[in-house]
Amino acid sequence: MSLTDSSPAQIAKAASVASRNLATLPSADRNNALTAIHQSLLQAKESILEANARDLNLASKAAEDGQLSQSVLKRLDLGRPGKWDDMLQGILDVRDLEDPREHLLRMVHPSYEGSDQTYSGLTESTEPQQDGLTLKTLLDDGLVLERITCPIGVLLIIFEARPEVIANIAALAIKSGNAAILKGMLSSRGKESTASFHAISSAISSALTTTAVPNAAIQLVTTRDVIASLLECDNHIDLVIPRGSNELVRYVKASTRIPVLGHADGLCHIYIHPDAEPDSCVRILLDSKLSYPAACNSVETLLIHQEALRSHLPAIVSALLEKGCSIRCDDTSKHSLLTSLPRDKSALLQDAVEEDYDTEFLSPILAIKTVIAPANAPEDVAVSLAVAHINAHSSHHTDAILTSSASLAQRFQASVDSACVFWNTSTRMADGMRFGFGTEVGISTNKIHARGPVGLEGLCIYKYAVSGNGQVAADYGGSVGKKWKHERLPMD
Repeated sequence: MSLTDSSPAQIAKAASVASRNLATLPSADRNNALTAIHQSLLQAKESILEANARDLNLASKAAEDGQLSQSVLKRLDLGRPGKWDDMLQGILDVRDLEDPREHLLRMVHPSYEGSDQTYSGLTESTEPQQDGLTLKTLLDDGLVLERITCPIGVLLIIFEARPEVIANIAALAIKSGNAAILKGMLSSRGKESTASFHAISSAISSALTTTAVPNAAIQLVTTRDVIASLLECDNHIDLVIPRGSNELVRYVKASTRIPVLGHADGLCHIYIHPDAEPDSCVRILLDSKLSYPAACNSVETLLIHQEALRSHLPAIVSALLEKGCSIRCDDTSKHSLLTSLPRDKSALLQDAVEEDYDTEFLSPILAIKTVIAPANAPEDVAVSLAVAHINAHSSHHTDAILTSSASLAQRFQASVDSACVFWNTSTRMADGMRFGFGTEVGISTNKIHARGPVGLEGLCIYKYAVSGNGQVAADYGGSVGKKWKHERLPMD
């Protein structure tokens, strides 16, 4: 890894060249690089956290002056319980994943025996491993088509505040065979790289000098004011991944011809049906809203069936209020809570406005809206009403239903147009590490290529390899031409 102040064009070209070498580097070499990165970060923990503490001190003053949001401040903090350990463990988890490009490597290295690493999440599967070969077709005798998994090429990651992104991206890029250009900022308002970024990058750079990974395969850009120029390098950069505020993501999407993978908002919903288990609802709401309110997978709106207002809502709201959460209610839910909560708690309730249902709060605030179905209507009508609200207001990130009915849950999951649709679990489960991907480059709400938490699979594409022995297209077709066989072959 290099910390570079070269011009954007030079950075992009160097990454492009390095990506071709990294794409065919054997698994063992890339796995060794991830082991070295993990060890180097572990040894540099004290200096990295000291740098992060300095960043937090400056960021706290900026937040007090209104120059930074509290959500950015929280994302910057590497000392938050579990964050450092999760970052390091994610590197090892990615290292131990199955290489998605095994077949490609066998083509380059005929004696290649494959990776000895196995993905623990698939060890009990009876499905054969295809080693990156996803299609094999006999077009005609001696003419075979194969579809082979391969890296995308060069990734540009523009991120705000999250220093752990550097380790996450480096691990996933190296494992998947992609080169990565990283540009970090403290915020989209012009605050540039922090001491944390440099400390982590220096540790990774030191580690990679002892490995076979090309130095330019992972670059942290230290030059100021280069984002616009990097976004113009569509001849060398293949995919842009913005990690940060809505402002940043929208700016990137509007400023480049390069494909963009990401999401602008994390406006997540939970719908509670009357048959949901009450105690479970309390636990799930507390986790979804308050375990990390600044996260993009934190719930922002609670939809609750009118028949669950008295049976479920008081316990949920009481628990949230005790933890310091602000509750914004529609008229129906507030009226019910005023008659069921003690006066000291009901006095804390606030009135929701329509804008609240389109707001990603990123803080301990929850908007509540009642789902009112017609009298004697089938119970799936309420689910349809909840789905309609979600599809109209959601950012298509993560939405959940709490119910004991499998049929209603399946209807909800099939109908909600979001990257992640959950049943009886927290929206905070939308995470690459929790999905078993090792880590993630981000969560995508796109509907092409990759959706949801993006791990190794989302950083790969495919190519078609056709092997023949002199066939030409003119041999086929018409009344006298040869006929295609198009027989699906086993992928072994």
